[in-house]
Amino acid sequence: MPTRSKQGGRSIAPGPSEGLPQSRPPMERMMKLHGLLAAGRFPNARSLSVELEVSPKTILRDIEFMRDRLGLPVEYDPSRFGFHYSSPVDAFPTVQISEGELVALLVAEKALQQHRGTPFEKPLLVALRKLSQTLPDTVSLSLRDWDQTISFRTSTEPMEDLPWIGAIAKAAAARAELRIAYRKLGSASPEPRVVHPLHVANVNGEWYLFAHDVERGAIRTFVVVRIVSSEPTGRSFERPVRFDVNRYLKDSFGILSREGDFNVVVRFTPAAAGYVREKRWHPSQTLTELPGGGVDLRLRLGSLGEVQRWILGWGPEALVLSPPELVGRMKQSAAALALMYP
Repeated sequence: MPTRSKQGGRSIAPGPSEGLPQSRPPMERMMKLHGLLAAGRFPNARSLSVELEVSPKTILRDIEFMRDRLGLPVEYDPSRFGFHYSSPVDAFPTVQISEGELVALLVAEKALQQHRGTPFEKPLLVALRKLSQTLPDTVSLSLRDWDQTISFRTSTEPMEDLPWIGAIAKAAAARAELRIAYRKLGSASPEPRVVHPLHVANVNGEWYLFAHDVERGAIRTFVVVRIVSSEPTGRSFERPVRFDVNRYLKDSFGILSREGDFNVVVRFTPAAAGYVREKRWHPSQTLTELPGGGVDLRLRLGSLGEVQRWILGWGPEALVLSPPELVGRMKQSAAALALMYP
């Protein structure tokens, strides 16, 4: 992002000509051209190219953009050897961006840290920078101070790049079958799978592929970082009409699919209750206040593995009250931990 905030402007106009020194940004050129047209000055491509230090072809592309993309009534008058507006134009069409919206845009750029190591990182940065360059300068804002004001961090990041995300997402959109080599957790070598990619999602900072596994005849969840290779088979597939990732994960505490129907109740001590109240841990959650400042968290889930690991992270601040299956798992984990720390 540049060192100033921006306000006003529309999408990207054609860029400057090659080989010319530091020409003005496209939006600035078009604003200059708009002023001359509105004033009835009949500017032409040759005179403007000299003034704005670009080629006549660039000026003609700007005019074409203004006419075809912005809907401005730009026409050429051969008798005056220049361009003019064939009907009145009140103002140059712009999309106004408030300072608050600008701050939101800057926050979005900072949030790109979440996409490091993925094919989305560079295109998102380029798009944001192009957008900023098309907006005229009106408000001064130091991004050096901004960089020291806000940041986004995750507790964990993948140890490897994720080169397959872009290709997998395109295959899902095109309904193209893929042959992947997938390394299961704890396995020394990858195994071949033929899949129909349905959805790519970032869940709690981790990238996952939801796909129909052809050999197993069921939808499976794959951790993208464990996909060793990916290539199209050349075959297409029909997307399941009933598949919806939101419905698929509705009862999940993360990404594990349904294995039952569980009413989970976890009691938190007063020391942890304040933090628990501050977040929405699951769409089904309800909180019950307890005498003394504690709180009971109730969840309706379709699996227990992920919520069990989450509860273990709270240590003695969380006590599972139900279901019995989860209470038993917690007892086993506590006994195993006790053996590790005699």
